[in-house]
Amino acid sequence: MSPDPRDYLPPGDLIDSDHADVRTFACDRAGDGDDRQRAVRLYYAVRDEIRYDPYKFSLDPAHLRASATLAAGSGYCVPKAGLLAACARAIGIPARIGLADVKNHLASQRLVALMQTDIFYFHGYTELWLDGRWIKATPVFNIELCERFGVKALEFDGREDALMHEFDTSGHRHMQYLTDHGPRADLPLAELEAVYRKHYPGLLAGPVELKGDMAAEIEQERARS
Repeated sequence: MSPDPRDYLPPGDLIDSDHADVRTFACDRAGDGDDRQRAVRLYYAVRDEIRYDPYKFSLDPAHLRASATLAAGSGYCVPKAGLLAACARAIGIPARIGLADVKNHLASQRLVALMQTDIFYFHGYTELWLDGRWIKATPVFNIELCERFGVKALEFDGREDALMHEFDTSGHRHMQYLTDHGPRADLPLAELEAVYRKHYPGLLAGPVELKGDMAAEIEQERARS
């Protein structure tokens, strides 16, 4: 991969930073200030205004595009990370998407059963070029979800990497990073499809559109335990 951060400024097919709605959202939420200040504001806008919904899981490019995630107001980790990258590029900050395999302990039993594993393969995060280096940011779990389930909301200051916490506020396991597959200039659709079909055959064999409310499912499961 080229070390030149300017290679991560043009729009991609799925990180469509040239889309009018993405540009409007990015400019409105970023506000004034230096790149770091504007990137931090964008992080919180995507984290909290776009609800985390793993049931938005899809391999359809029409659902993975940053503009589609913005319009939907919700998405799973990969398109949310893509939206943050698109917003950053829209205001002139080089950005790319990173992918990692993680063990996520904030998931309902139904979701894990559909996935047939508690490992989230190709979990998405964003890398932003700030102050001459790449900084990782993970705009996944919105603040309401974190407060509802005792997960410490992931903060981002634009100076240090913001990766998911290993433990929740009660000391229980939350997120374990297993393998980092590195950054990409755009969402690698062919790679995503190959990985998902290998690891989630049951999930992809299901309905065309998954339906569910993970937060409600977790609450019901905890009430029964």
